[in-house]
Amino acid sequence: MTKLQKMLAGWVGLALAVVLIAFLGVLTKQASETAATTNTVSFSGTGKVLAKPDVAIIDLSIVTQAATSKAAQDSNSTKSAAVMSFLKSQNIDDKDIQTSAYNIYPQYDYTDGKSKLTGYQVNETIEVKVRDLTKTDTVLAGVVAAGANQIGQLQLTIDNPDALQAQAREAAIKDAQSKADTLKSQLGIKLGRIVDFTENSNSVIPPIMYDKSVVGLGSGAVPAPEIATGQNEITDNVTVTYQIR
Repeated sequence: MTKLQKMLAGWVGLALAVVLIAFLGVLTKQASETAATTNTVSFSGTGKVLAKPDVAIIDLSIVTQAATSKAAQDSNSTKSAAVMSFLKSQNIDDKDIQTSAYNIYPQYDYTDGKSKLTGYQVNETIEVKVRDLTKTDTVLAGVVAAGANQIGQLQLTIDNPDALQAQAREAAIKDAQSKADTLKSQLGIKLGRIVDFTENSNSVIPPIMYDKSVVGLGSGAVPAPEIATGQNEITDNVTVTYQIR
C-alpha cells in the first residue's frame, strides 16, 4: 500500500468515526427526548366565569307573497323600510343592522301531476344587535308592528368576551396546578417541566325561541314578553402535561 493510499484510508476511517459519533449523538438525543415525552403525567383543569349578557341578537324575517316577482319584492321593500325606520328610531346603529339573507321563491300548485306557477315569495332575513337590553322587548314588538312576520330566535350574549375568557383560562390552569400539587405527593412522583398544554374553551349562550303568537304574529296579538337576561357561562378546559423526573 502506497503512502497516498494509507493517507486516504486514514481519512476515510476518520470520516467514518466522525459520522458514527454524530449518529450515536442523534440516537442519544432521540432516546432522551422519547423518555422525556414518554414518562409524563397529565392533569386537567376547568374554569368557569358567570357574566350578565350585554347584547341581544334578534333574527327577524319579512316574508311577502304576490302574483309577480316584482310585486312581491315591492311589498317586501316597503315593509323592510318600515322596519329599518323603526330600528333607527330606537337609536340602533347601522353597523348593528345586517341583511343576512334575501331569497325569492317561485310558488307552484301541484294538481294531477302538473305544476302551475301561482306566484312568488320573497324572504328577507335581518340580524339586529340591541345593545341596550332594556329595549329588547320594545324592539321585538316594534319590528312586528312595522312588518316583520317571523322571529327566528333571540340570543343574549356578551359582545367582548376575551377578558372573561382569560379569567376562565386562568382559573382552569390554577385548577390543573392544584390537582398536580395534590396528586404528585399521593402518587409519590416529582414533576419536571411542562411538555404539553391543550385548551378547549366555549361560551354557553342558550337561544330563546319564540312562537308566532308570543310576539304578536298569530291571531289575538299579545305584547312581547319581558326579557330576563340571566347570566351566561364561559368555560375553559385545559390539560397540562408534566415530565416525570
